[in-house]
Amino acid sequence: MRITATIITRDEQDNIARAIRSVGFCDEILVVDSGSTDRTVAIAKAMGATVICKDWPGYAAQKNFAAGQARHDWILSLDADEAVTSRLATSIQLLTPASVSCSGYDFPRMARYCGRWIRHSGWYPDRKIRLYDRTKGRWVGEYVHESVQVDGERGHLEGDLLHYTCDSIEAHRANLERYTDLAARELHESGRRVGALRPLLAPVHSFVKAYLLQFGFLDGRAGIAIARMAARYVYLKYSKARVLARR
Repeated sequence: MRITATIITRDEQDNIARAIRSVGFCDEILVVDSGSTDRTVAIAKAMGATVICKDWPGYAAQKNFAAGQARHDWILSLDADEAVTSRLATSIQLLTPASVSCSGYDFPRMARYCGRWIRHSGWYPDRKIRLYDRTKGRWVGEYVHESVQVDGERGHLEGDLLHYTCDSIEAHRANLERYTDLAARELHESGRRVGALRPLLAPVHSFVKAYLLQFGFLDGRAGIAIARMAARYVYLKYSKARVLARR
């Protein structure tokens, strides 16, 4: 199989080299950058990646654009803060045109949060389709939580995709502000009504789910931080959606 690895970037100089190195087994590495002001583009070019600059249209749209620019139909899509493990790379390399019967393949993603690998809290195994035939699949999701949808069978590969998330609670809070803006907008434009009690009750459910039902307590202090942030996420999302509805 001939595979193009696609990576979308903006100001990712601290991450891009690790991501590119992890997909060195691919036949093409394509970086689509949306206006980096740091050394992201220079690093990517120095490591042999093809770089295309494109204004930001949204997560799914940018990833679909990247797939459309690839030389090969099979796409391995990464974010800049992700990296393919050697075991996952081996699983991908064992695929051949004769053995492939699926339109896309998922594999587990493991996150590193505040210096710890998270194996519970609803964050793992978090299987995602990231290897897919672009003639049979595409990214969907206008604002947040974009994902690949494929026409045909979905296969499974072994080996983790590593996700280097927030190094601090402060960074997590900043990310929540940005993502809940998008989530609230998506909720508002879908026409769904958010009741007055939703911002109060949903956070409790999210905390209990992440910390108890999804065994977040086994992740130690990171687990309780993740559960608290899960509660904060839904509180902000629903509160912001109610503000938008009143405008």
